[in-house]
Amino acid sequence: MDRILIKDLLIRCIIGINPEERRDKQDVLINLALSLDLRAAGQSDAIGDTVDYSEMKKRIISEVENSQFLLAEALAQRIADICLQVPAVQQVQVTVEKPTALRFARSVGVEITRGRE
Repeated sequence: MDRILIKDLLIRCIIGINPEERRDKQDVLINLALSLDLRAAGQSDAIGDTVDYSEMKKRIISEVENSQFLLAEALAQRIADICLQVPAVQQVQVTVEKPTALRFARSVGVEITRGRE
């Protein structure tokens, strides 16, 4: 299976369980790997034969910026749901990291893989 990668998408949102996390937006770092068949796009060179990842990015940014999740796990699931709304996407791997979550750690994150049922 082929993959489209979106790396290091940095978005600010309300996420976390502590009072200050519920009040102040924090940075989250998102990485995506969309699994799909890219042969038609490779042969046709037409956007209609692939995923418009610019549109997908816009939908994800809008959803994340307006979200108020307690857990990174829930945010990752919502992002996976958005990606799987595109019929061509067969599977998605989503990584959500909170760079400031733990002192002395570069980041803390979750990684999920979701596919079509």
